[in-house]
Amino acid sequence: MLAELAPDYIRAIAPYQPGKPIGELARELALDPATIVKLASNENPLGIGPKARAAIERELGELARYPDGNGFELKARIAAKFGVATAQIVLGNGSNDVLDLVARVFLTAGDSSVYSQYAFAVYPLAVQAVGATGIEVRAIDYGHDLEAMRAAIRPDTKVVWIANPNNPTGTLARPGDLIEFLELCPASVLVVLDEAYTEYLPREKRSDSIAWLRRFPNLIVVRTFSKAYGLAGLRVGMALASPEVADLLNRLRQPFNVNSLAQAAACAALDDDAFVAESVRVNNAGMTQLTAAFRRLGLPFIESWGNFVTFHCGDAGLLDRFMLERGVIVRPLAGYGLPSSLRVSVGLPEENARFIAVLDEAMGD
Repeated sequence: MLAELAPDYIRAIAPYQPGKPIGELARELALDPATIVKLASNENPLGIGPKARAAIERELGELARYPDGNGFELKARIAAKFGVATAQIVLGNGSNDVLDLVARVFLTAGDSSVYSQYAFAVYPLAVQAVGATGIEVRAIDYGHDLEAMRAAIRPDTKVVWIANPNNPTGTLARPGDLIEFLELCPASVLVVLDEAYTEYLPREKRSDSIAWLRRFPNLIVVRTFSKAYGLAGLRVGMALASPEVADLLNRLRQPFNVNSLAQAAACAALDDDAFVAESVRVNNAGMTQLTAAFRRLGLPFIESWGNFVTFHCGDAGLLDRFMLERGVIVRPLAGYGLPSSLRVSVGLPEENARFIAVLDEAMGD
């Protein structure tokens, strides 16, 4: 069989399952797409910001030309905003792209990599895709046990993955604990700090992670434009690292991996502080709306620092189907080892209300 030409570790991969698209549900259940509410993929319910939209419209006339393969303007904007050198920046087709690059550049079949139970599913997938050995460390209260993760590092370990806040549980590690982890971690082990949701954190909860790059050359900070910046459909992410590490990642990065519209929109989004602030305000209000409903219904949930919340509901598969039939898409978590839980993204007030109404209906049956 031709499939046997692929290595065993590739054939053993279970593909990542994203949140169900609106169009797919509409086809499956003959629903009107306009009536479906999608709260499954942690997208920004406000859509794209006005500055990013204007930048996209200006760029449309240039789509017959290849994008800037080096991302000069976007790198310059990132460098100015975050106080790093352009040589420290790696652009990606979403943050998943740079996470995959880390695994492909630094891991081989003889290496191991450490990540937490309930952490983002892309970490074990990226590790398995290069034939390396994944070491999953048991979580504490659904969050990273950093001390145990450090203890799990072996002589053949090259990469440790930390999501902060973590998806899908929304848990947050304290900056002091992260600093201690970096101080005690072997300098020969890369630490990937995935901060896809950092913009949603209150100022006092944020880590000064980018400044840490000067102190810890083995640190890689990963960010995305898919969440608070509202550009999930354009796929723009980045890694910030030491010039040495960034250079290696850029050697394997696909040419033109960030398209012209994405680069233009991301440049504009970096300047749209008002839109990000409004996104955070809407998220905070929506989080209060959702968690108040969980408390009223007696449904336990995990306190979240992202733009989503995971709640425990018994037969999650049954509840998920109940919601799908009524045009509400949430995220089942059986693949994360949480078969009795669902994750719901924070939407607009009316979208949250629709989810709550269907949840009330289900709990009343």
